[in-house]
Amino acid sequence: MFKTKTKVIKDVKVYSRPEVGLTILLLGCLLLLLSIGLAISVGAAKIDFRTVWEAIFNYDSSRETDRIIVSLRLPRELGAAVVGAAFAVSGAIMQGMTRNPLADPGLLGLNAGASLALACVFAFNLGSSYFTVMLLSFVGAGVGALLVFGLGSMTRGGLSPIRITLAGAAVSALLSSLGEGVAIYYKLSQDLAFWTAGGVSGTNWTQLKIIVPVALVGILISIMLSRQLTILSFGEDLAKSLGQRTLLTKTILMTVVLILAGAAVSLAGAIAFVGLLVPHIVRFLVGTDYRWIIPCSAVFGSVLLVLADTFARTVNAPYETPVGAVVAMVGVPFFLYLARKGGRKLS
Repeated sequence: MFKTKTKVIKDVKVYSRPEVGLTILLLGCLLLLLSIGLAISVGAAKIDFRTVWEAIFNYDSSRETDRIIVSLRLPRELGAAVVGAAFAVSGAIMQGMTRNPLADPGLLGLNAGASLALACVFAFNLGSSYFTVMLLSFVGAGVGALLVFGLGSMTRGGLSPIRITLAGAAVSALLSSLGEGVAIYYKLSQDLAFWTAGGVSGTNWTQLKIIVPVALVGILISIMLSRQLTILSFGEDLAKSLGQRTLLTKTILMTVVLILAGAAVSLAGAIAFVGLLVPHIVRFLVGTDYRWIIPCSAVFGSVLLVLADTFARTVNAPYETPVGAVVAMVGVPFFLYLARKGGRKLS
């Protein structure tokens, strides 16, 4: 049996399951590799695992299957893995930092802000390079976050989980409507359909060369600050009493969230609920120590989106179902379950 280690910090119990955490992390990595292998194998052209292995490690451009694997399927699934990890880690950070069990980049205005920025990119020809698209997605996500936290703190009593959630819903609706309005006025509906529905089809190696380092840096920074995030998740007063520079920590963590969410939206569009669902599952498995929650969320966020993309490609082949819709099939019931619990404290 695995043991749960309890660390007491000023009457606050931090539940940590290091053996379970390490086991979950290793199993998650194995599951991720198997999921990517399965995703590459299935599709309009079915390819066995041996051929996939040969194409990756002994690429031959004269073979059609090798070109399909290396040029189309492999970058697509790697993109899904990176996007899933980015959304899951950003959701975990937001839930810990705001102490809001309903926090998610898609529910708190970040995805909608990034999508509005994408609409402006197309409407005003602000740049055609993927780096420009990603940079402006960061800006859009930042605008969404500022509006949400600004509205949520305007009332007496300051920020609270329910105020942040309500402000997020209102800001998301506003920014989404503005984005759709820009798309309609400038006749961009077709161009933005991909980002609105959410998906990783068309991901290429050039995009991965930009987004992978950005996502890795964001995840590594969040892991480095995971101990501070664990303390912060039990309240700002406790963190301050332990000598933590809460403003600096929250500023860095929020910047990481904006980077991860903006990068993910720039590649895959506004996919909600990944950042809501995965951290709760991981927290149930490994405890409340963010030193395990962050890396495990990254791995299982990748697994979730790779499997969701595989299902979206195959459920109605040769047509593709939006990945965002597939994730929402699981995410919406889970969101309603959390809302029904009354937004209880994270456990």
